[in-house]
Amino acid sequence: MTIRPSAAWRAAAARYAATGTPYTPQLLAATDVALGVYETEVAGLGSAPGDEEVLAAVRRVVLALNAVDGEHGAYCTVEREDLCEYIDAVLAEHGVDVAALAGRNGMDGDDIAGEWRDW
Repeated sequence: MTIRPSAAWRAAAARYAATGTPYTPQLLAATDVALGVYETEVAGLGSAPGDEEVLAAVRRVVLALNAVDGEHGAYCTVEREDLCEYIDAVLAEHGVDVAALAGRNGMDGDDIAGEWRDW
C-alpha cells in the first residue's frame, strides 16, 4: 500500500516542532480523512473501472483537498507534488494505467489532478 504524504509530513512536524512547521495536527487529520475516503473509493471501483468512475474519484479527492488547503493553507510545491504522486500511485496500485487514462481524456499525464486543484 502506498504511504500517505501526511505520514511523511507528520514525521517532519515532529522533527521541526521547536522551530515551527506548517503541518498542524488539524491539517494532517483533515488530509488523512480526504485520502482515506479516496483510497476506499478507488478500492471499491473493481478490477476494470471506466474512465468516468476513476476521474470522478480523482475529482472528489482533489476538491476535498482544495477545501483542506482553503482552511489550513499549507499545500505548497512539495505538498502538491506529494499529493499528485499519491493520487496517481493509489490508482496504479489498483490497476489503472494513469498515463493511458490521461491520454484518453486529454489530460497532462503528470498531473491528472490539475484540472480541479487549487493548491
